[in-house]
Amino acid sequence: MQVDRSCVVSSAWCACLILLFSTLGTRVSEVGGTHQSIPPSVVKLWASAFGGEIKSISAKYSGSQLLQKKYKEFERAVRVDEIDGLRLVKRLADDMEEMFHKKAEAMKRLVEAAEEAHLQHEEDPDLQYEYFNAVLINEVDEEGNSVELGGEFLLQPNDHFNNLSVNLSLSTVQVPTNMYNKDSAIVNGVFWSEALNKVFVDNFERDPSLIWQYFGSAKGFFRQYPGIKWKPDEHGVIAFDCRNRKWYIQAATSPKNVVILVDVSGSMKGLRLSIAKQTVSSILDTLGDDDFFNIIAYNEELHYVESCLNGTLVQADVPNKDHFREHLEKLFAKGIGMLDIALTEAFNLLGDFNETGRGSECSQAIMLVTDGAVDTYDAIFAKYNWPDRKVRIFPYLIGRESAFADNLKWMACANKGYFTQISTLADVQENVMEYLHVLSRPKVIDREHDTVWTEAYIDNTMDDGKGPVLMTTVAMPVFSTKNETRNRGILLGVVGTDVPVSELLKTIPKYKLGIHGYAFAITNNGYILTHPDLRPLYGDGKKRKRKPNYSSVDLFEVEWEDKEDTLRNAMVNRKTGTFSMEVKKSVDKGKRVLVLHNDYYYTDIKGTPFSLGVALSRGHGKFFFRGNVTVEEGLHDLEHPDVALADEWTYCNTDEHPEHRYLSQIEAIKLYLSGHEPHLQCDKELIQEVLFDAVVTAPLEAYWTSLVLNKSENSDKGVEIAYLGSRTGLSRINLFVVPDELTNQDFLTAEDKEGVFNADHFPLWYKRAAEQVPGTFVYSLPFNSGSENKSVVLASTAIQLLDERKSPIAAAVGIQMKLEFFQKKFWTASRQCAALDGKCSISCDDENINCYLIDNNGFVLVAVDYTLTGKFFGEAEGAVMSKLLQMGSFKRVTLYDYQALCWAFSGSSDSGHTLLDIPGGV
Repeated sequence: MQVDRSCVVSSAWCACLILLFSTLGTRVSEVGGTHQSIPPSVVKLWASAFGGEIKSISAKYSGSQLLQKKYKEFERAVRVDEIDGLRLVKRLADDMEEMFHKKAEAMKRLVEAAEEAHLQHEEDPDLQYEYFNAVLINEVDEEGNSVELGGEFLLQPNDHFNNLSVNLSLSTVQVPTNMYNKDSAIVNGVFWSEALNKVFVDNFERDPSLIWQYFGSAKGFFRQYPGIKWKPDEHGVIAFDCRNRKWYIQAATSPKNVVILVDVSGSMKGLRLSIAKQTVSSILDTLGDDDFFNIIAYNEELHYVESCLNGTLVQADVPNKDHFREHLEKLFAKGIGMLDIALTEAFNLLGDFNETGRGSECSQAIMLVTDGAVDTYDAIFAKYNWPDRKVRIFPYLIGRESAFADNLKWMACANKGYFTQISTLADVQENVMEYLHVLSRPKVIDREHDTVWTEAYIDNTMDDGKGPVLMTTVAMPVFSTKNETRNRGILLGVVGTDVPVSELLKTIPKYKLGIHGYAFAITNNGYILTHPDLRPLYGDGKKRKRKPNYSSVDLFEVEWEDKEDTLRNAMVNRKTGTFSMEVKKSVDKGKRVLVLHNDYYYTDIKGTPFSLGVALSRGHGKFFFRGNVTVEEGLHDLEHPDVALADEWTYCNTDEHPEHRYLSQIEAIKLYLSGHEPHLQCDKELIQEVLFDAVVTAPLEAYWTSLVLNKSENSDKGVEIAYLGSRTGLSRINLFVVPDELTNQDFLTAEDKEGVFNADHFPLWYKRAAEQVPGTFVYSLPFNSGSENKSVVLASTAIQLLDERKSPIAAAVGIQMKLEFFQKKFWTASRQCAALDGKCSISCDDENINCYLIDNNGFVLVAVDYTLTGKFFGEAEGAVMSKLLQMGSFKRVTLYDYQALCWAFSGSSDSGHTLLDIPGGV
């Protein structure tokens, strides 16, 4: 469901002065001072007086004119280049391919080690082996002795693993709660898989950016490196079963088309129907985004569970599976089961869908959930499935009775499937998983060690301080290579490792993409892997939670202006090319909008199912300039105390080797330039440019210091901070007051996420300044300001390298001032007039006049009623805002948000209400 929101923008002014006679209500004829009692000349006088003074203050304390002059001095020494978008995206794709390849190679080493260890192992049903159980390690009994399968296991906090306590020498083993820890099959599997410990450690030494590595066994246990302790939930249960995870299922099987037939005849009433529903739900858990399915209930008639989707298969993404689960609950049992018509429909459905060219013709299955079959229905199989047997039949016999088991077993064996009986709800999960082993046999027999990559998902254990981290997983299947089992195709399990999406962002040089530019990646299904507009979480701070369906946000949901899906379809089809369109980007918590024209460049990332795109905004966003200074000059100015570099930009890769992880980026740059650390990988071009920016902007430090020293007791006491940001992520900050006296102490800190350089965006004040006429300031009130009169106003302007409009933006500067100071300047200006005697007949102090100062997006900066500050002007004076829209002073812009949540309150007889989060509108 889409949500549309309207914003207003004014391209003409950075702030607008609106006057209204309160005694005349909201008659729009009074807007802008057109009433005869308020001559337009008076309004212009006020605006000129206020605008002139506030711009003078902003320019003085920001040092904008000095900085513009300094860049002009270097104008002849720089080279301006137009960015070749296609070349850039191809180079980025190559860098990502290399990074992904390193992860895949680590998995290949694990596969080889696992298969060799299993080959050398002889199964021993009486094997006794004490291993480190992830739940039981470091647990003791009442007498203080280690519990069985526990033992002392050294754990130490490690910053690479989010300060979790881990063991970098050994792995631990997790066994699902519903399985016996010392089952013979598990003990044997744990024993031979101990050989993986050495490879885990070796992989981590080769590639220190690796995080979790693991082996998920087909028997159900999960070996994880580095070793870590698992804690059960409040019920003492750990529900995690690695075989239900997407990475396991995708690696173990090929994409498949599945029709699920569920018996709803009268004999299925009661517990049997409950077990059947749970069985179907568990089957859905094993399907992924590359699979297609449908569910048909049958008795004397056929009932598609979702009647709107009869006669076709749908993609097994999370929204579709959840939708079908809701309809499952509506099933009830009655009548007689006519399996023949259900089988006929299923075969026809699979055949018709194959003709569409979607899904997988090579891997097809009919899942039959029933309490029995009175016939073998060989005539139907002979007509639709023999002799090729392209469709496998998997019967699930529900209940304890076995009267019709033989017929169902015959169906399975005659159609290359597998028979399972499910007697209780507790049996469901383990028995449903059996079909995966059968579907994996062709891959095992053909020795297809395909590397698979999952879509993005959230890992709660790797919280980076900003909330749970988005991950993708690379996985590979592990097969039995013993001669006696080779032809039976036995899957031993799946190995995998997690790759934080932030690793991808490190390969992207943000400084090459411009102020509004960005890179993004999608899967072969069109789902976003990374995109600056992806919002997988909702809420604030540590309380943020994942949204439903966060992992299946499609590219068209963020690049929604592409109505024909031209960009999406080209990238899904792994093409290389270009595309252009006008876009509307919301900023500042969705309350402001930037209208840009973007050029898109895209290509595929070899060896993965991903495609990469780069968006560059036209104008200054398509140009990059190179300056040149000596290393000595640059380092001297880079080490000034007021200089900081963007935390999330990669000037040097300090994650590659453990000895570099504690270096700041400036320390790493110094070490790199010293030439004494050949293993330190740095972006030579970015370092050269940041040295250049450090030299050009260095005079601002002395300039700001002189202002502090020469500042009189009463002059401009409201100016608190001067700040600068450059195109290379370099920033300088000067305080005109002591830190404790700052009105907004979050500004330019990590708490102010939109106000600092980020891995995928420039600061908000930088972006807004870049779209203004050079030399003019843009003013705004941060929306996170409190309701008390402790708010601030930001004034920012961009510094262009050249006079041309296409010139790159070299930097942006600005100031933070107290709102109270800003407002006083306005009220003082509104008391001026052209009268010779100095006696003004009208001013904003008059009781019958309401004066407003609003910014270029229609938000109130100054009003007599202080509670209106920061609110949209239309809330205060709706009729006046409508008139301003008609006059063309502002323009309405409609935005669509496909990631919004609607909140629904379920009815209840008591005073408590359950809050449901549902994807969709507001």
